[in-house]
Amino acid sequence: MSGVTEVSAARRREVVDALRRGTVPQAGLDLFAVGLDRFTRALDDDIATVAGGGSAFHAIRGEYGSGKTFFARWLAERSKRAGLATAEVQISETETPLHRLETVYRRLTERLSTATHQPSALRAVVDSWFYTLEEEILDAGEIADDDEKALAKAVEELMEERLADVARTTPAFAAALRGYRHVRMSGDSATAEALIAWLGGQKSVAASARRAAGVRGDLDHFAALGFLQGLLTVLRDCGHPGLLVVLDETETLQRVRGDVREKGLNALRQLLDEIDAGRFPGLFLLITGTPAFYDGQQGVQRLAPLAQRLATDFTTDPRFDSPRAVQLRLTGFDLDGLGELGRNVRDLYAGAARHPERVTAVVDDAYVGELARAVTGGLGGKVGVAPRLFLRKLVADVLDRVDEFEDFDPRRHYALTVSGEELNEVERNAAAAGADDVELDLP
Repeated sequence: MSGVTEVSAARRREVVDALRRGTVPQAGLDLFAVGLDRFTRALDDDIATVAGGGSAFHAIRGEYGSGKTFFARWLAERSKRAGLATAEVQISETETPLHRLETVYRRLTERLSTATHQPSALRAVVDSWFYTLEEEILDAGEIADDDEKALAKAVEELMEERLADVARTTPAFAAALRGYRHVRMSGDSATAEALIAWLGGQKSVAASARRAAGVRGDLDHFAALGFLQGLLTVLRDCGHPGLLVVLDETETLQRVRGDVREKGLNALRQLLDEIDAGRFPGLFLLITGTPAFYDGQQGVQRLAPLAQRLATDFTTDPRFDSPRAVQLRLTGFDLDGLGELGRNVRDLYAGAARHPERVTAVVDDAYVGELARAVTGGLGGKVGVAPRLFLRKLVADVLDRVDEFEDFDPRRHYALTVSGEELNEVERNAAAAGADDVELDLP
C-alpha cells in the first residue's frame, strides 16, 4: 500500500488497536481507506471554501455499516491538515437531542480538537487567541513589551473590535472572554477554568465565576448559535480558518416523540438557513443518516422546507452520483472492496509487526479474500454490514496470532466463529436467525 512505509509506529498502533477493539479509529483512516477517492477533489474544494471565509454543508447517506462514521472521521483528518478545527457530535435522544442546540454546542466544545490539541481544545484555542492578539499589537511597534497596562488595554480593545458582530447579538460571549482574561492575568486559575466551562456551554458553573465576568445563568437554545459564531471568530483569529462539525446519527430523530422530532428537524432547518444566510463564515457542517431518515415520513420528509433543501436525485446508477451534491450516497462494500480493505490493513499491520515477512506471507491476498467471504457468510451474505467484524477478526484472531506464534497457520488452526456476544444490533440482525454461533471452516 502506498505511503505505509512512512507511517510512524505510534500511528500504526493507534489504528490497529482501534480495529482490534472493533471501533473506528479516531485518526489514520487515510492509511487504509477504500472507495473514497471519488469524493476527494470536491471535498477539498469545500475545505478551501471554508478556509477562505465561506461555508459548506453535506448530508451523508448510507445504511448501517456503510461507513458513515468512517467517512466523517476521514474528512476530519483532511480538514485538520488544512488547519481547520473539528468536532464530532453524536446525536441521541437523551444525551444530545438535536432540538436542544445549547446541548449540541456543549458537546461540540467537549469534542473540539485541532491538529495539535485533542478534545477538549477549547481552552487551548482561547489562550492561543489572546496570545495572537498580543503578538499582533506588539508587532505593530506602538506599545513597549514591558508596558503591561497599555498592552492589556490594547488587547481588550482589539478583542472588542474582533467580536463586534458577535457582541451585537450575543454580548455574553464577549463578556465571558473578557472576564476570563482578567482572572487569568490575576492568577485566579479556578475562576478561569469555570469561565472556560461556561463559554463551552457547561451547566452549574459557580455563581461567583459568572459574577466575575458579568454574565448570568446558563447558555440557552437561543444563544447557542451566537456562541458558535463567536467560537468561529476566535478560531479564525488564532490560525484555524474554519470548523468542521459532524452531527452523526441524525436518524435517531425517527425514534423520538412526535413533537420532539418536529423540533429537531426544525433546528436542523434553522442551522441550514443560517449557513445559507452567511452567518457562519468558516463553518463546514456535515450530518449523517440512513436513507430511511432522508426519505421516510418519520424523518426529513416530515418537514417540507428541510426536505426541499436536502433533495437529491438518486435514481441514476450510483457511479454517476455527483460528489458536489447536497446528499452524498455511500453504497458500502462489495466483496472486492472488502478484500482490498483487508489487504490495506494487513500491510499497515505488517509495518509495525515483529515478523512482518511472516505476516504478509501467511496472511496472503488469497487468505484475506477467504476470510472476507467467510465473515460475510456468517452475516447472511450481507457485505455492507461486514467491515467492522471482518477487520476485528482479521487483526485480533489472525494477524496477532501469526505475528506472535511462528507455527500458527490460520488455514489449519483457525475456524471462524461468529458469536452473538460480539455482534452489534445490525450485525446480529444480519446473522442467521436463531443461530447462537455460526462456525465456518476456512479452506
